[in-house]
Amino acid sequence: MLQKIIVLLCLSSVLSEQLCTPDASDGYKVRLSIKTALGDQAYAWNENELFLFRATLAFAMRNHMEQDFEVSNIVVCDETVRVSFWFVVTSPQNSSTLIGKTNVEEAVRKSRGRINSAFLLTDKTLEFVGIAPTLAAPLSPDTPPWLIVFGVVIGLVAAGIVFLLVSSLLQRRRSKEGKSDDSEEETRVKTAENGGEGVYNMSFSDDERLTQM
Repeated sequence: MLQKIIVLLCLSSVLSEQLCTPDASDGYKVRLSIKTALGDQAYAWNENELFLFRATLAFAMRNHMEQDFEVSNIVVCDETVRVSFWFVVTSPQNSSTLIGKTNVEEAVRKSRGRINSAFLLTDKTLEFVGIAPTLAAPLSPDTPPWLIVFGVVIGLVAAGIVFLLVSSLLQRRRSKEGKSDDSEEETRVKTAENGGEGVYNMSFSDDERLTQM
């Protein structure tokens, strides 16, 4: 019985490896630029790091599909020294059945931040070829847009009211100054007519003297 179980496990692993081939229809290529991202603090890629990758992918698939994915369901092949490889995801119910690209892409997108942080990388240095990088969430302003527009409108209205008040005050002041000037002119004219202080015309005085003679 034990021998049969061992044989079945070996056969399942062999079948899984056959499912993972470069350019597989449901497979993805991964490229990691560890040296570019971390420089002198770059870590060496080894079997432990590969196991971590498979574990994070299994977590992403569990998180998305809510099924019991295991590390064994993440099959890796065609691994290169420059840290690139292909992977496929097999079904937890049947290891000979591959999970479609749509579910794999959605799982990677949902957990992209967790995957990147596990390797201290970003979308540019941990590349899933064929899966678009995640976009940053749009910045939402602390103040609602409608409140900003309302504030601008209220400010314009207030500025208009202040302008009208100032202009009306200036017009009143000018009208008062004009009336005061007119009253001063009228006062001068009346003073001259009533014999008030003014300039004495000597020519009229000489004419009166000649007339009397």
